[in-house]
Amino acid sequence: MEIEPLLINFVKIFIVTQVLMVGVAFMTWVERRVSAIIQFRLGPNRVGPMGLLQPIADGIKFILKEETLPAGSHKTLFMLAPVIAFVTALCAFAVVPFGPVVEIFGRTVNLVILDLDGGMLFALAFASLGVYGIVCAGWASRSKYALMGGLRASAQMVSYELALGLAAVGVFLVNGTLRPTEIVAAQAGWFWNWNAFSGFQLLGFILFLVAGYAETNRLPFDLPEAETELVAGYHTEYSSMKFSMFMMAEYFAMMTMSSLAVTLYLGGFQPGFPTGDLSGWALWGLQIGAFVAKVGFFMFLFVWVRWTLPRFRYDQLMDLGWKRLFPLALANLVVTALLVAFDVIKG
Repeated sequence: MEIEPLLINFVKIFIVTQVLMVGVAFMTWVERRVSAIIQFRLGPNRVGPMGLLQPIADGIKFILKEETLPAGSHKTLFMLAPVIAFVTALCAFAVVPFGPVVEIFGRTVNLVILDLDGGMLFALAFASLGVYGIVCAGWASRSKYALMGGLRASAQMVSYELALGLAAVGVFLVNGTLRPTEIVAAQAGWFWNWNAFSGFQLLGFILFLVAGYAETNRLPFDLPEAETELVAGYHTEYSSMKFSMFMMAEYFAMMTMSSLAVTLYLGGFQPGFPTGDLSGWALWGLQIGAFVAKVGFFMFLFVWVRWTLPRFRYDQLMDLGWKRLFPLALANLVVTALLVAFDVIKG
């Protein structure tokens, strides 16, 4: 086995992981600042300029807090649960192409960690596995509030995973592949070549986005936490770095879901206009910047929606998933299959 490809992959994994960690820290600041603006408050403004060093202060606080272990809890699963949620959310990003194929120091480097034929299945599988960490946390805590949160998370995942998967299948039919890099390449050129427009997948995009909110347990779908009902839900009994890992897993899941939405429907790293006059670092920088900007927009949207919409009741959550999103996703899939079969759209 050659050492050089392994070294390149290790460098990509290290850089992507560090960028995501910095992104999580930055998003905790953005969350507080945006919520403060929406609620006519100041938000964090003491630690560093405009409170930008607040995430560092939060990290130090989590590290110094006491680690607790509830009496009667299943110790192994209690400690393993946040790790499962953290790792699965991080692994799902591995197949997301965040840039083109580039030449660095005479070496060809594909700016994706894993370029797999079934890459989208890999991403969707790992994105759905995160619920096991939540269920394990709820059960292992031996707390009624945590257990109810875990049960809610499992029911929510089953309800919205169907709509999420069916919405994504429409894109697979349009592009005829499950490889993320090929899906992005098929959307090159002007922005009307993106799947949300040229593939008649605008409805699928909306369904994927709504189901993605539910998959990441963000408001208005945060029933597994529901502070007004369940104290803090599945992570009620957690403290210190274990609680911090759950929080980071949520932001990782948000970044992954935003990246998948951009990859499937909005051209991935394609800027949305022809780039024939650009080459080299200028082109690569533009494409990576376009990807970051698109993902950043959806991350902002996550925060905006959280501090704007109220939480659904649990019966409303189930009704929306089974009686609205699922039939619409199924109809979108049938119509897309017919359009591809009759060569109305590419397939």
